[in-house]
Amino acid sequence: MSNLSQRLLIFVGSYAEPDNTGVYVYAFDPVQEDFERLDAVSGFKNPTFLSVDADHRKVYSIAETQNKAGERIGEAVAFAVDPETGRLRELNRSHTIQPSSSHIALDRENRYIALSGYHGGNVGVAKLEEDGLVGPLVDEQQHAGKGADPERQDRPHPHSSLFSPDNRYMLVADLGLDLVRTYAFEAESGTLKPVSDAITPPGSGPRHLAFHPNGKWVFSINEVGNSMTTYRYDADSGRLTPVDTISTLPDHFQGENTTAEVAVSKDGRFLYGSNRGHDSIVQYSIDENSGKLSLVEYVSTEGGHPRHFALTPDGGHLIAANRDANNLVLFRVDRETGRLQFTGKTVTVSKPVCVRPVLFG
Repeated sequence: MSNLSQRLLIFVGSYAEPDNTGVYVYAFDPVQEDFERLDAVSGFKNPTFLSVDADHRKVYSIAETQNKAGERIGEAVAFAVDPETGRLRELNRSHTIQPSSSHIALDRENRYIALSGYHGGNVGVAKLEEDGLVGPLVDEQQHAGKGADPERQDRPHPHSSLFSPDNRYMLVADLGLDLVRTYAFEAESGTLKPVSDAITPPGSGPRHLAFHPNGKWVFSINEVGNSMTTYRYDADSGRLTPVDTISTLPDHFQGENTTAEVAVSKDGRFLYGSNRGHDSIVQYSIDENSGKLSLVEYVSTEGGHPRHFALTPDGGHLIAANRDANNLVLFRVDRETGRLQFTGKTVTVSKPVCVRPVLFG
């Protein structure tokens, strides 16, 4: 495809051993609603979460490895991507936090990556060199304490991080402590300073976060409590104030469930979250004045354990990654109502965990 402005690539991370394919690249045609596999790379243990810098044509993945002492440690892997061919070329690998990382996020200027350590209760920041290679850690913060659930919240579990629109703050969802911690982020040094904690209802377990396009609200999908919390965000102080918490499940559902991913529509009118167990995408409408949520509908993800999903950049499609069904499932998004319609299109991928649609041009 010669017109790169129309080149929409889908990057997929997965659970994989080093000798198995772990990171995939697909081209997606939104008109024909077709996927074309362009590349797949191996050599990494559990390259689950990805972050993409389209401007510099770089892809960053987490993975697991061992240090010289034989201890388990996280690593970050940098790739160069050719948008024309979709090919990935490994640039370097760098050790990050111990014992592993669960999530990776680029800051808004694509100068640093933030690593969240679910198992270690820690968060780290690594510098990216001018050529896009992953450099050393420049800061690491350790969380302490426990939450209300004796099994899931016996210690800190930072699950993900998200940088504020102005890049002054970094928000960390700590599933184990029932809070979202705001850090002041020093963009020149990459260092973090704790500012405030926003508390969720006991047993909520914040997992992933999403900013509303207006920058005034932050939404937290809560894994343990199967709920979604709306926060009012103060851009000056970085503080979050709880507004409302609403269930992600139908009232009649009695089975086991945990939530996973959250995303806001491009126009800011709708919010989506994934349920693992109920195996659905829940859709809410967002009140334009308060940020409060109202249920719209539940849609089956056509597969088990939707660990992640993403809206395409134009908002016209949603791609769900079903880990236990080993597939990506394509939905059409109604522009007026935000409702999802299964297109009948699926792609087989082994244990997908993260899906990143990125437009190159």
